[in-house]
Formats: sequence, structure tokens, C-alpha cells
Amino acid sequence: MAPSLSKSSSGSSGLDGNNPYLISLEGSNFVVNGHVFLSDVPGNITLSPSPVTLTEKTICDSAGGSFVGFDSKESKDRHVVPIGKLKNIKFMSIFRFKVWWTTHWVGSNGRDLEHETQMVMLDKSDDSGRPYVLLLPLLEGPFRASLQPGAADDDNVDVCVESGSTKVCGDEFRSVVYVHAGDDPFNLMKEAMKVVRVHLGTFKLLEEKTPPGIVDKFGWCTWDAFYLTVHPQGIWDGVKGLVEGGCPPGLVLIDDGWQSISRDEDPVTKEGMTAAVDAGEQMPCRLLKFQENYKFRDYVGLKSSAAMDANNRGMGAFIKDLREEFSTVDYVYVWHALCGYWGGVRPDVSGLPPSQLVKPKLSPGLAMTMEDLAVDKIVSSGVGLVPPEMVDQMYEGIHSHLEKVGIDGVKVDVIHLLEMLCEDYGGRVDLAKAYYKALTASVRKHFKGNGVIASMEHCNDFMFLGTEAISLGRVGDDFWCTDPSGDPNGTFWLQGCHMVHCAYNSLWMGNFIHPDWDMFQSTHPCAEFHAASRAISGGPIYVSDSVGKHNFPLLKKLVLPDGSILRCICYALPTRDCLFKDPLHDGNTMLKIWNLNKVMSIF
Repeated sequence: MAPSLSKSSSGSSGLDGNNPYLISLEGSNFVVNGHVFLSDVPGNITLSPSPVTLTEKTICDSAGGSFVGFDSKESKDRHVVPIGKLKNIKFMSIFRFKVWWTTHWVGSNGRDLEHETQMVMLDKSDDSGRPYVLLLPLLEGPFRASLQPGAADDDNVDVCVESGSTKVCGDEFRSVVYVHAGDDPFNLMKEAMKVVRVHLGTFKLLEEKTPPGIVDKFGWCTWDAFYLTVHPQGIWDGVKGLVEGGCPPGLVLIDDGWQSISRDEDPVTKEGMTAAVDAGEQMPCRLLKFQENYKFRDYVGLKSSAAMDANNRGMGAFIKDLREEFSTVDYVYVWHALCGYWGGVRPDVSGLPPSQLVKPKLSPGLAMTMEDLAVDKIVSSGVGLVPPEMVDQMYEGIHSHLEKVGIDGVKVDVIHLLEMLCEDYGGRVDLAKAYYKALTASVRKHFKGNGVIASMEHCNDFMFLGTEAISLGRVGDDFWCTDPSGDPNGTFWLQGCHMVHCAYNSLWMGNFIHPDWDMFQSTHPCAEFHAASRAISGGPIYVSDSVGKHNFPLLKKLVLPDGSILRCICYALPTRDCLFKDPLHDGNTMLKIWNLNKVMSIF
């Protein structure tokens, strides 16, 4: 389960000097409790204790870890520096296997690491007294750090520190990796995050925030039901079918397909959603206006006598009718991308803030991630980027209209795009700060501060900069109905993949955001598998069933007649004996996840 939120825990690193697990640099070794965990540390590596003050201790009762830095002879925008050799110590890690998504990885040596690693936890020894050790790459100034393997034959752990802009360079760093140790792997992560929260001062922990009310409601998402062809009548029929089947949704999430978009080659009077029918075809498109597209704009309210009244047309009329007809619908959310749409905002369009077409550039680390259709499409077509000093206008335009028509919140997708666009905007950290500041302010103004589901956000830039108010986010890759490569057996393997992503990612991400395990379909061959995992996840439960295609006996095990759910009180995590195993690949380990509810444990 998620560890206790109480401040006292085993192995905590207090300011009173009682922490038994101080990190030290002795000669050329990183040492904890007399045990070497990284050897052959180069001479340019520095170690500094966490300088947490007594005032800050009211927030963080876990000081005592140390920050790793380095000096370079050359000022550059990207440094790859070895911080020591890792040999024959089991580790678990979280790394970006796609631009947008992270997953779990294990090994025993530095060479076993993957590029774009976001955190590494070293296993404790069974008999010698070496504790668990956490290595957490951070932000420092305009730079962002990740971990990666050294050369194939040297077992170095390398830290990659990059600004994302050739115009932003540095040569001296003192806190690019935070190191913390403890007896309990779950508490260790929480304790370390408390220190980092004070150190950076750019985010809030999940325990300091309140997730949106949708976490306690059964939901229905339109994506797998309609993809881009979503329309008002289809949404109406979908909700109606669930209500009549005894599983009324408390949340309706209108996914991609409602916005006004166009291609660059089309006149601004032509909306591109008509042409973008298949998934992927929409990605070169850009936002054309803040208001909904013709499918929703042409909706006429049920009060026929007022059919010509502007207030009885469009998205507002549809949302009003939907709520009046189906009283359990407490929340309606809609989808949009962080940059407005997949391809950003179309330049030189009246009524929109100015935007500049930017060619995305992948860093060397991102270039090594898995091939991805979205990345290929976006890199090929570019992004209409609203400059950071004006992005508040974009969010205000989108969100003020949505609030006006009765929308309660947004799913913000395609989040980790900015790092590919930041060359002329001060680098990845400064650009991200500007966008997340504007997004946070708009969400506070229009959606009660927490009316957001974050998606495609799996990177430490977002976690450290974008979670001051956002408290709910996806912790796994998409639910795939079928294998995108067409392999029938791959469909089943992908469902196991999904569970691994969500369970292990939650160990890291659950400190920032309430884990959302994504939608699923109740008629899928693995529906029971998904349903069980959602029940234990502690997060929201929502489906993407096609209209009229539901497994109601299964859904009724998850959903109460009023559209609410019996949610676990914490968020699910892998059991300790699974942490340093590889249930997805080793052929021996069974993934076990656990949580608590108000009555008894759930296994």
C-alpha cells in the first residue's frame, strides 16, 4: 500500500543527528552505514548534506540525505558525467521507454541501467546491514538531470544534465542527484520526496492536496467508443445505456474529437476534424478556435420552442440537457493538449494568441526511446507554440469557454512536449515553468484548482514543476484494446504491461499525483483482470465501452447504483518481494499489488 503519511517512520533522517544512514564520500567511494554502494567516484564529483532548516522541518522531517554535484572544465548545455560504478547490487528503476511514458526496470550493475532513468533504488543487503539507497535525479537552475548507463564495460552510473538549449550552458552543479537511505523502501521514497519538496520549492506533495471528486465516481470516457468521431448523440446514447443497465456514470469524459482544428494547408474557414477520422491523422492538426467544433456547435437543445435561441445551442446546451436527463452525472471533463492541440495553435488566426511554428528536436536520450506514432507525426509537422509570455491567454481562452458551457475539468494530454521545443525559449526548465504556471493559474480560476487529469506526463520536469496544484494523473501507458502491431497474443501481453507500468510507476509518481490507472473496456477479453486492478488501485474507475456493449455483471461489482465507487483509502503499490524482480520479462515472478480499504486489507 501507500506508506503512512505520518512523519515518524523507520529510518527517517532527522535534524537531531540520529539518522543511522548518513551518506558520505570516503576517498573514491560513496558509502552508507559503512557499505560502499558506488565505487571509483571521479574526482570532480561533489557531495553536500541536505541543508534543511528548523523552520522547514515543519514540512519535512526527513533531512539527512545528500546532494551529488560535479564540476566541468567546459561550460555546455549538456553534460554526461559518471558519478561512480554500481557493481553487483540489485536495483529497481523507473525509466522513460517512450517520450511520454515510464516503466519499471531492474538490474545489478551500472551497465544494466536504461537511458532517461528517473529514479533508482538499490536493494538492501540481507545480512550485512546495508540499507535501501535511493538515487533521485533533480532539477538545478535551468538544467534537468536523468540517470543512464556508462560505457558497456565500465558499470558507471552516469548523470545526464541538460538544459535543452544551446544558449543555456553551465559548468558547476551541486544538486543534480539526491541520495537518501532507509530501512523501508516505501517510506524511503516518501522521506526523500519531502526533502526534495523543500529543496526545490516548486511542487506540492500529494498529501498536501485534494484530488478532484471524480476519483470517487464511476466514469465513462468516449475515446475507445468513438475515437475522433465523438458526437453529442453518441455521448447521450452511451450514458443512457449505462444508466439503464444499472451502472450510471458520475463522470463523463469527452476525449479528443470535440475541438475546432485544421491543417496548415486548409483555409481557416474549414475545420479539419472531418478529415481526421483515424487515430494519428489528427496529430498534424492545430487548434483553430477555442470553441467546440461543428458537431457540438450545431447541437440544438431539447427545448424545441427555443431552438433559435443561442443559449439553447452548442456545447452548453448539450451539457445542460445531459445533466438534466441523467442526474448522476456530477462531472463532465473534456480533453485538450498542453499546447492546445497535438500540433499546437495555428499561427495567424484571428481570436487566438500568436504562435510560432517550431520544429521539435529530440535529445539524445529521447532519441533512444521506443518508436512512437505521435512523436513521429509531431516531429514531422512541427508545433504551433504560443510563446511562454502569452500562454496564459491560450489557457484562459480554452478554459473560460469550457467553464461557461458547464464543463467541470480537463484531461490535459501530450504534456511532455515542451522539452523538444525549448531551444529559443530559455531551455526546458524555463519553458516548462511558464506553461505550468499559466496552466495552474487557469485551473485554479476555472476548475477549483484540482479539476485536471494529467496525461502523457511521465518525466521529472512535470513532476517537479507541474504539480503545485494538479493532484491526479495517469501512471501508465494507454489501455490498448488490441495490439497496434496486429499480434493477437500481443493484446494479452499488453494488459500485463499496463499493470506493471501502473503499479511500479506509482511508487514514484504517487508522491506527486493520485495514480490514475486509465480506462478499460468491460467486454475486453481481459476485462476481469483490469477490473480487479482498478478496484485495488485506489484511483478512479472509468470505462471506454462502446455504446451498448457492456458487461454489467462485472461493472456492478465495481459501481454502486448512485454512480459512486468503493475506493481504497491509499494507492496500490507492488509488494516488497516484487520490487526488485521483473514480472514482465523474467518468466518467474508473479506481480502482486496491495492496498487498504476501510474494512480490511486487499490482496
